[in-house]
Amino acid sequence: MLLETIIIVVYTIALLLIFMYALAQLNLLFNYLSAKKDTNEVKFDFSNPDEIPHITIQLPVYNEMYVMERLLNNIAEIDYPRHKLEIQVLDDSTDETVESTRKHIETLEAKGLDIKHITRTIRTGFKAGALKEGLEVAKGEFIAIFDSDFLPKPDWLKRTVPYFKNKSIGVVQTRWGHINRNYSILTKIQAFALDAHFTLEQVGRNSKGHFINFNGTAGIWRKTCIIDAGNWEGDTLTEDLDLSYRAQLKKWEFKYLEEVETPAELPIVISAARSQQFRWNKGGAENFRKMLMRVLKNDHISAKTKVHGLLHLLNSSMFLNIFIVAVLSIPMLYIKNEYEHLESYFVVMSFFVISTVIFFICYWIMYRNTYGSSIKDFMNYVGMFFVFFSIAMGFSLHNSIAVIEGHLGKKSEFVRTPKFNISKFKDNWKNNKYIKKKLSMNVIFEGMLMLYFGFGMYSAFVVGDKGGDFGLFPFHLMLFIGFGYVFFKSLTSKV
Repeated sequence: MLLETIIIVVYTIALLLIFMYALAQLNLLFNYLSAKKDTNEVKFDFSNPDEIPHITIQLPVYNEMYVMERLLNNIAEIDYPRHKLEIQVLDDSTDETVESTRKHIETLEAKGLDIKHITRTIRTGFKAGALKEGLEVAKGEFIAIFDSDFLPKPDWLKRTVPYFKNKSIGVVQTRWGHINRNYSILTKIQAFALDAHFTLEQVGRNSKGHFINFNGTAGIWRKTCIIDAGNWEGDTLTEDLDLSYRAQLKKWEFKYLEEVETPAELPIVISAARSQQFRWNKGGAENFRKMLMRVLKNDHISAKTKVHGLLHLLNSSMFLNIFIVAVLSIPMLYIKNEYEHLESYFVVMSFFVISTVIFFICYWIMYRNTYGSSIKDFMNYVGMFFVFFSIAMGFSLHNSIAVIEGHLGKKSEFVRTPKFNISKFKDNWKNNKYIKKKLSMNVIFEGMLMLYFGFGMYSAFVVGDKGGDFGLFPFHLMLFIGFGYVFFKSLTSKV
């Protein structure tokens, strides 16, 4: 009974942690629904030339053959006084794009654009290091940052910069859009998850003064805020989350603009999505290690903000809890039908299905705000929710490894997400030179987990002596589909 007891205890703790996270999401939903737009904010008056500040746009890039021309042409269309705008191309590339980028920059410079090509021979600190070096020579009072796959609209600066007249604001962050949302199932579920983050979480936290994060791109910093917070540091894989917390701990305010959308490209190949997910989840765990005590010991933030902050930093760790619950659910199915005296325990545990109900409600409200609330929209949402949760759980092994490495302090290189400049399914991505060609050993384990949860579905028919137990069958079906999708996609999405 010792092994069974250990399984029950670990399973229960993981369920409780997921439930706590669900309650936090529900609180953010209430915050989101009650959020009011402040129409009395002080803003720069751009009709007065003296109030237009000098801006530096930083473009950190690394081997971006397929999107570099698109990026530079797009940034050149930004509508802002030329004498008040500087563009830094922070180019850490190691391939032939260095030369092609240099020539393109020279062409734009000849047209009167203040644009500089800044290169490094050693990528110290990776993206954080590039941003820091660029900051040393930046002319602007405010620093806008765009990754290579982002396409800000011409009026982007005019819609974001005015908020900095409030001297306590250190960052203005905008919502990501998705130019290839409907490319495939993979892009649809990524957009589904990101939309929830950029509405429910960012608005829900920001509206009540809780900590939010600069999302690494599509935002703008006050230069003095970056310096006051300790500047960019490359000791985690999510330098954006790190600096965000250090700035807010220094009492800088963040402004989130849900109404300003910045279009971007989603990864279309599962290997690219894997590298991005790994970096985000490991970086989140690294920042939890780094920021835990700083948040807890800070006297000027409320207890509620501390709780939301810690849960925010633990976001990625939910994948580990989901993975634990998933793996242990099959032994728990057998324990349930073997030990009748535990029946009351399982009755209590069934309550935690409410976590899924909470997520379902939260995501539906986000979804309906984007797509509508008709019966057809709701039915589409139900299907998308099922697919999203299935595939998200299919990534749980991969992401759990990232989280464990982050919590243990294991260091790894910053792996960029390859860009494709593809928006239509018929477009060919197979010749992309940046795609990871080596198959991870984790894929084999994901295939084994698919079979494991297939066994879980079979078990529903044979456990106990009362004709089976189908309470966990839908859960195991979703896990079977999720791990099967990740496994087969990883095998077939190779060059």
